[in-house]
Amino acid sequence: MTPDDIDVWVGLDVGKSAHHAHALDRDGNTLYDKPLRQDEKAIRTMLERLSGHGRVLLVVDQPNTIGSLPLTVARSMGVPVAYLPGSAMRRTAQLLPGAAKTDRRDAYVIAWAALKLPESLRDAGPDDETLAALKILAGHDEDLAHESTRHINRLRSLLLQTHPAFERVLKGERATRDATLALLEHYGGPTGMRGAGIERVRQWARNEGLRAGRIIDDMFKAIGEQTVTVPGTAMAESIIPSIARDIKTIKDRRRDLAAQVERLLDGHPLLTVLTSMPGIGVRTASNILLGIGGDVTHFKSAAHLAAYAGIAPVTSQSGTSIKGERPARGGNKRLKNALWQSAFVASTKHQPSTAYYKRKREQGKHHNAAIICLARRRCDVIYSMLKNGTLYQEQTLAA
Repeated sequence: MTPDDIDVWVGLDVGKSAHHAHALDRDGNTLYDKPLRQDEKAIRTMLERLSGHGRVLLVVDQPNTIGSLPLTVARSMGVPVAYLPGSAMRRTAQLLPGAAKTDRRDAYVIAWAALKLPESLRDAGPDDETLAALKILAGHDEDLAHESTRHINRLRSLLLQTHPAFERVLKGERATRDATLALLEHYGGPTGMRGAGIERVRQWARNEGLRAGRIIDDMFKAIGEQTVTVPGTAMAESIIPSIARDIKTIKDRRRDLAAQVERLLDGHPLLTVLTSMPGIGVRTASNILLGIGGDVTHFKSAAHLAAYAGIAPVTSQSGTSIKGERPARGGNKRLKNALWQSAFVASTKHQPSTAYYKRKREQGKHHNAAIICLARRRCDVIYSMLKNGTLYQEQTLAA
């Protein structure tokens, strides 16, 4: 739908119990400016009244949670909907007179931006039940990921405080492996493992079916490097088992969520397309689908998709003294993170991607910049795959 098809622009500043609606016609005249209850009947009545002036567009400042009901009611009535991002809303507010921050002014800013700056609007999110459910699962998974990171950081902090050599052994993913967490939950840490002895620890690991031979050897080698006991060690090792147990529980919950996402998207053609590309699993594929709103045809080209994701460089030029490019700071965070993570995984496990990453590092780019370059390169391939519904082909990235 184009702006020429719209006759009434409704800005809705959403709230928990009530919203504020402001409607403008083509000439910028106010047609409606009132508080609105968070109630289907009230929202429907308002939209029906404004429909008497022509085709209505409803624009909200928050498409999720408290903004979900107005969007659902509007869609059920055949009213098109859109979303004005917070950054665009703040910039628009600076263009208008006044500095007050009220619900009434915010609603006017949303309606004015929709009328005068239609290019600032974004898709209001999926109206498909599968994508809506997927978004809820993805949000829950993000919360669990943050919670897991907090627990892991606390675990590392306790080990670093009491036994730095032991903490160094658990670098990278080693700290979150099932075998490591099981050992820490059972023995508590270096002191408990030293008291048991390496042979008993190995026997316990075998009885539990853990593949931990090498990590146990490394742990005891590190334990032997420190002869003193740091104050607070006993208390730390009484806490570590519960932290390790919490991390294991969160990992199990995330595995269950991944299985639930896979069942939800079972048979979805785009899931098969995306996961055929190295570095993209079910969780990353679901975030890419959510980032593009389930339909890549919303984007005119791969460059448009890359710019939307925030992985395309931004040109800076002023006269003859300033000229160059810098990394984008904005973009759709969910999509940007998904593309970055998949590129990072590919750079370590996919030979053509590894070669491309190394070439960028040899050109003087830092790690993150090289990964962004790879993500931008892969974005072209992803766009083509989604648009044509084709599986990944190795020579695509090489080209």
